[in-house]
Amino acid sequence: MVKAGARAVLIALLVAMPALLLPQTTADATQMIALLALVGALLTFVEYIGDYPSIIEFRDAPPFNRLRFLALFATVLILTLICRGEVYPSVLSQWLRELGRGVGDVLDFPYSPVRLMVLSASEEMSLEQVDLIRTHAGIAYLVSMMTLGLFVLIVRVLNWPIRKGAFNFWVNLPLFDPTAGGDVLRRLKRDAHVNVALGFLLPFLIPALMKLAAQAIEPMSLADAQTLIWITSAWAFLPASLIMRGVALMRIAELIEEKRRRAYAQADLQAA
Repeated sequence: MVKAGARAVLIALLVAMPALLLPQTTADATQMIALLALVGALLTFVEYIGDYPSIIEFRDAPPFNRLRFLALFATVLILTLICRGEVYPSVLSQWLRELGRGVGDVLDFPYSPVRLMVLSASEEMSLEQVDLIRTHAGIAYLVSMMTLGLFVLIVRVLNWPIRKGAFNFWVNLPLFDPTAGGDVLRRLKRDAHVNVALGFLLPFLIPALMKLAAQAIEPMSLADAQTLIWITSAWAFLPASLIMRGVALMRIAELIEEKRRRAYAQADLQAA
């Protein structure tokens, strides 16, 4: 219960962080964010208080979910501090903005995800606001790539997820239906390839979809600090999360394939 409660508090803090740290948050926005934080905390507590998961995958295979949460938490926190520095400058916010500007300038080349994110800015936005979008995109993309690289290192070097014990397939993949038909191994590899491919495409697709949506409906303005923080965080986090899931599924498929190979070899040995 203590662990589930701690996770619920962290989720609520993540949702409410921009509203808590940024000035000039309206009363209506505060109430809405408080409601979302409460709902997120309640869902997290219910999920982790039970013996078996219902939605969250890889619950008993750390540090998969911990890495994803830390990546999103760090992204939102850094972007919030950068926006707060626009009103209340500090040494930390200035350093983070310079870091993000440097990374954004490096990644802002033709047809790159950062360039497409910058191009999603509306024509009414000033040069300073466009530069802020580039800074946010650069720092968010850096955090997502570092998280992805760290997870791949954990999988390949630290032998995730079986380093500390056996991997329970059905507990850690509650959304995977083994009775849906077809070989489990083939379906795992197919889902892994789909997740990795979609993860690579999303950083390019999201800005394009935002641009198309702006022509049909009234878009959310990236000039608003909280909107910019959440859109940029989702733009960087969702693709990295999908690629991590694809890598994890491929790793599980490798373990199943290896176990089958040993079982077939043992059966052939006994038959001989």
